[in-house]
Amino acid sequence: MKPLTIAIDGPVGAGKSTISDVVAQRLGILHLDTGAMYRAVGLAALNEGVDPGDEAAVCRLCREDGARVDVRYQNGKQVTLLNGKDVSDEIRTLTAGGAASAVSRYQPVRKMLVARQQAMARQQPMLLDGRDIGTVVLPDATVKIYLTASAEARALRRRNQLLEKGTDTPLETILAEVNARDYQDTHRAVDPLRQAEDAILVDSSDLSFEETVEKILSLVEEKR
Repeated sequence: MKPLTIAIDGPVGAGKSTISDVVAQRLGILHLDTGAMYRAVGLAALNEGVDPGDEAAVCRLCREDGARVDVRYQNGKQVTLLNGKDVSDEIRTLTAGGAASAVSRYQPVRKMLVARQQAMARQQPMLLDGRDIGTVVLPDATVKIYLTASAEARALRRRNQLLEKGTDTPLETILAEVNARDYQDTHRAVDPLRQAEDAILVDSSDLSFEETVEKILSLVEEKR
Protein backbone atom coordinates (compact mmCIF):
# COMPACT_ATOMS: atom_id res chain seq x y z
CA MET A 1 0.00 0.00 0.00
CA LYS A 2 1.52 3.30 -1.07
CA PRO A 3 1.97 6.10 1.51
CA LEU A 4 -0.67 8.81 1.93
CA THR A 5 0.24 11.75 -0.30
CA ILE A 6 -1.50 15.14 -0.29
CA ALA A 7 -0.97 17.69 -3.05
CA ILE A 8 -1.89 21.31 -2.35
CA ASP A 9 -1.50 23.76 -5.23
CA GLY A 10 -2.45 27.40 -5.58
CA PRO A 11 -1.31 30.92 -6.37
CA VAL A 12 1.12 33.08 -4.43
CA GLY A 13 -0.22 34.37 -1.11
CA ALA A 14 -2.90 31.70 -0.75
CA GLY A 15 -1.34 30.56 2.52
CA LYS A 16 -0.25 27.17 1.22
CA SER A 17 2.90 26.92 3.35
CA THR A 18 1.49 27.93 6.72
CA ILE A 19 -1.76 26.01 6.25
CA SER A 20 0.10 22.94 5.00
CA ASP A 21 2.34 23.07 8.07
CA VAL A 22 -0.64 22.81 10.40
CA VAL A 23 -2.50 20.21 8.33
CA ALA A 24 0.58 17.98 8.19
CA GLN A 25 1.20 18.36 11.93
CA ARG A 26 -2.36 17.34 12.79
CA LEU A 27 -2.16 14.35 10.47
CA GLY A 28 1.21 13.36 11.85
CA ILE A 29 2.94 13.42 8.46
CA LEU A 30 5.76 15.44 6.96
CA HIS A 31 5.22 18.62 4.95
CA LEU A 32 7.54 19.32 2.05
CA ASP A 33 7.36 22.97 0.97
CA THR A 34 8.43 22.65 -2.67
CA GLY A 35 8.16 26.38 -3.26
CA ALA A 36 10.96 26.87 -0.75
CA MET A 37 13.21 24.75 -2.94
CA TYR A 38 12.59 26.98 -5.97
CA ARG A 39 13.06 30.05 -3.83
CA ALA A 40 16.46 28.68 -2.79
CA VAL A 41 17.52 28.35 -6.43
CA GLY A 42 16.28 31.91 -7.07
CA LEU A 43 18.21 33.14 -4.04
CA ALA A 44 21.33 31.37 -5.30
CA ALA A 45 21.07 33.26 -8.57
CA LEU A 46 20.66 36.59 -6.77
CA ASN A 47 23.58 35.87 -4.44
CA GLU A 48 25.83 35.01 -7.37
CA GLY A 49 24.83 38.10 -9.34
CA VAL A 50 23.05 35.96 -11.94
CA ASP A 51 19.96 37.40 -13.59
CA PRO A 52 17.07 35.00 -12.73
CA GLY A 53 15.76 35.70 -16.22
CA ASP A 54 18.93 34.30 -17.83
CA GLU A 55 18.03 30.63 -18.31
CA ALA A 56 21.47 29.51 -19.48
CA ALA A 57 23.23 31.16 -16.54
CA VAL A 58 20.76 29.78 -13.96
CA CYS A 59 21.00 26.25 -15.34
CA ARG A 60 24.78 26.50 -15.41
CA LEU A 61 24.69 27.58 -11.76
CA CYS A 62 22.73 24.43 -10.91
CA ARG A 63 25.06 22.14 -12.87
CA GLU A 64 28.11 23.60 -11.18
CA ASP A 65 26.65 23.01 -7.68
CA GLY A 66 26.34 26.73 -7.10
CA ALA A 67 22.69 26.02 -6.22
CA ARG A 68 22.74 22.81 -4.20
CA VAL A 69 19.38 22.66 -2.45
CA ASP A 70 18.74 20.32 0.46
CA VAL A 71 15.89 19.83 2.90
CA ARG A 72 16.14 18.82 6.53
CA TYR A 73 13.46 18.35 9.16
CA GLN A 74 14.13 19.81 12.60
CA ASN A 75 11.53 19.82 15.38
CA GLY A 76 8.89 18.75 12.89
CA LYS A 77 9.54 21.64 10.51
CA GLN A 78 11.35 22.00 7.22
CA VAL A 79 14.69 23.75 7.10
CA THR A 80 15.79 24.73 3.59
CA LEU A 81 19.53 24.67 2.94
CA LEU A 82 21.43 26.32 0.12
CA ASN A 83 24.93 24.93 -0.23
CA GLY A 84 24.75 23.80 3.39
CA LYS A 85 23.49 27.12 4.78
CA ASP A 86 20.06 27.55 6.39
CA VAL A 87 18.23 30.08 4.21
CA SER A 88 14.72 29.44 5.53
CA ASP A 89 14.23 33.13 6.38
CA GLU A 90 16.15 34.65 3.46
CA ILE A 91 13.97 32.94 0.85
CA ARG A 92 10.76 34.54 2.18
CA THR A 93 11.34 38.02 0.73
CA LEU A 94 9.34 39.34 -2.22
CA THR A 95 12.58 39.55 -4.21
CA ALA A 96 13.35 35.88 -3.64
CA GLY A 97 9.76 35.03 -4.54
CA GLY A 98 10.05 36.86 -7.84
CA ALA A 99 13.33 35.11 -8.59
CA ALA A 100 11.71 31.75 -7.76
CA SER A 101 8.92 32.40 -10.25
CA ALA A 102 11.52 33.13 -12.93
CA VAL A 103 13.81 30.13 -12.36
CA SER A 104 10.88 27.72 -11.98
CA ARG A 105 10.16 28.18 -15.69
CA TYR A 106 13.35 26.37 -16.68
CA GLN A 107 13.05 22.67 -17.44
CA PRO A 108 16.49 21.62 -16.09
CA VAL A 109 15.76 23.32 -12.77
CA ARG A 110 12.33 21.73 -12.52
CA LYS A 111 13.63 18.30 -13.51
CA MET A 112 16.28 18.42 -10.80
CA LEU A 113 13.91 19.46 -8.01
CA VAL A 114 10.92 17.35 -9.08
CA ALA A 115 13.03 14.18 -9.06
CA ARG A 116 14.11 14.94 -5.51
CA GLN A 117 10.53 15.65 -4.41
CA GLN A 118 9.16 12.44 -5.94
CA ALA A 119 11.86 10.35 -4.30
CA MET A 120 10.96 11.79 -0.89
CA ALA A 121 7.23 11.14 -1.37
CA ARG A 122 7.81 7.47 -2.24
CA GLN A 123 9.41 6.83 1.12
CA GLN A 124 6.78 8.03 3.60
CA PRO A 125 3.39 9.75 4.03
CA MET A 126 3.84 13.36 3.02
CA LEU A 127 2.08 16.60 2.14
CA LEU A 128 3.56 18.65 -0.68
CA ASP A 129 2.51 22.15 -1.67
CA GLY A 130 3.50 24.28 -4.61
CA ARG A 131 2.34 25.24 -8.10
CA ASP A 132 2.28 21.90 -9.96
CA ILE A 133 2.14 19.17 -7.34
CA GLY A 134 -1.14 17.62 -8.45
CA THR A 135 -0.43 18.05 -12.15
CA VAL A 136 3.25 17.11 -12.42
CA VAL A 137 5.02 16.10 -9.22
CA LEU A 138 2.37 13.79 -7.73
CA PRO A 139 -0.25 13.15 -10.42
CA ASP A 140 -1.41 10.07 -8.45
CA ALA A 141 -1.64 11.82 -5.07
CA THR A 142 -4.19 10.40 -2.65
CA VAL A 143 -5.75 13.86 -2.18
CA LYS A 144 -5.44 16.90 -4.45
CA ILE A 145 -6.49 20.37 -3.33
CA TYR A 146 -6.34 23.69 -5.15
CA LEU A 147 -6.15 26.38 -2.47
CA THR A 148 -6.84 29.91 -3.60
CA ALA A 149 -8.28 33.29 -2.58
CA SER A 150 -9.01 36.54 -4.37
CA ALA A 151 -6.00 38.65 -5.33
CA GLU A 152 -7.24 41.37 -2.99
CA ALA A 153 -7.50 39.00 -0.03
CA ARG A 154 -4.04 37.59 -0.70
CA ALA A 155 -2.51 41.06 -1.01
CA LEU A 156 -4.10 42.18 2.27
CA ARG A 157 -2.79 39.11 4.08
CA ARG A 158 0.69 39.75 2.72
CA ARG A 159 0.55 43.39 3.83
CA ASN A 160 -0.43 42.34 7.35
CA GLN A 161 2.48 39.89 7.43
CA LEU A 162 4.89 42.64 6.40
CA LEU A 163 3.44 45.03 8.98
CA GLU A 164 4.11 42.46 11.70
CA LYS A 165 7.75 42.49 10.58
CA GLY A 166 7.89 46.29 10.69
CA THR A 167 7.56 46.93 6.94
CA ASP A 168 4.76 49.23 5.79
CA THR A 169 4.23 48.55 2.08
CA PRO A 170 1.23 50.16 0.30
CA LEU A 171 -1.55 47.68 -0.44
CA GLU A 172 -1.64 48.84 -4.06
CA THR A 173 2.03 47.92 -4.50
CA ILE A 174 1.53 44.45 -3.06
CA LEU A 175 -1.62 43.86 -5.13
CA ALA A 176 0.27 44.78 -8.30
CA GLU A 177 3.01 42.31 -7.37
CA VAL A 178 0.45 39.57 -6.66
CA ASN A 179 -1.25 40.12 -10.02
CA ALA A 180 2.10 40.14 -11.84
CA ARG A 181 3.14 36.92 -10.11
CA ASP A 182 -0.20 35.29 -10.97
CA TYR A 183 0.24 36.15 -14.63
CA GLN A 184 3.81 34.88 -14.69
CA ASP A 185 2.95 31.61 -12.93
CA THR A 186 -0.08 30.85 -15.12
CA HIS A 187 1.57 31.77 -18.42
CA ARG A 188 4.98 30.15 -18.08
CA ALA A 189 5.80 27.68 -20.85
CA VAL A 190 6.86 24.86 -18.53
CA ASP A 191 4.31 23.38 -16.11
CA PRO A 192 2.16 26.50 -15.62
CA LEU A 193 0.02 26.92 -12.53
CA ARG A 194 -3.39 25.34 -13.05
CA GLN A 195 -5.94 23.35 -11.12
CA ALA A 196 -5.70 19.62 -11.72
CA GLU A 197 -8.90 18.15 -13.14
CA ASP A 198 -9.41 15.97 -10.08
CA ALA A 199 -8.35 18.57 -7.51
CA ILE A 200 -10.88 19.96 -5.03
CA LEU A 201 -11.17 23.76 -5.04
CA VAL A 202 -10.88 25.48 -1.65
CA ASP A 203 -11.41 29.27 -1.77
CA SER A 204 -10.27 30.80 1.51
CA SER A 205 -11.19 34.42 0.67
CA ASP A 206 -13.91 34.44 3.35
CA LEU A 207 -12.49 31.73 5.60
CA SER A 208 -10.34 32.16 8.68
CA PHE A 209 -7.05 30.31 8.97
CA GLU A 210 -8.57 27.68 11.27
CA GLU A 211 -11.64 27.26 9.05
CA THR A 212 -9.38 26.62 6.06
CA VAL A 213 -7.35 24.05 7.99
CA GLU A 214 -10.51 22.25 9.14
CA LYS A 215 -11.92 22.26 5.62
CA ILE A 216 -8.81 20.60 4.22
CA LEU A 217 -8.65 18.06 7.04
CA SER A 218 -12.26 17.07 6.40
CA LEU A 219 -11.51 16.58 2.69
CA VAL A 220 -8.53 14.38 3.49
CA GLU A 221 -10.63 12.30 5.89
CA GLU A 222 -13.31 11.82 3.21
CA LYS A 223 -10.71 10.59 0.72
CA ARG A 224 -9.08 8.24 3.20
